[in-house]
Amino acid sequence: MEVKEEIVQIVDKLPDEILEELLQYLRQVEKTSTEKMRLSLNLKTILTEDRELLEKLAK
Repeated sequence: MEVKEEIVQIVDKLPDEILEELLQYLRQVEKTSTEKMRLSLNLKTILTEDRELLEKLAK
């Protein structure tokens, strides 16, 4: 439950104009299968951690 509480605290601090975008994103995530979500998060991690390597490969 700790993660949910932290998320709620962050959401409470966000301006109203951001909340609509966040809601739309969460609705998309809700419709996505668990496996697809996991793959997406893994890809994001790879891209973030290996950005320098990916830039070298692109050249």
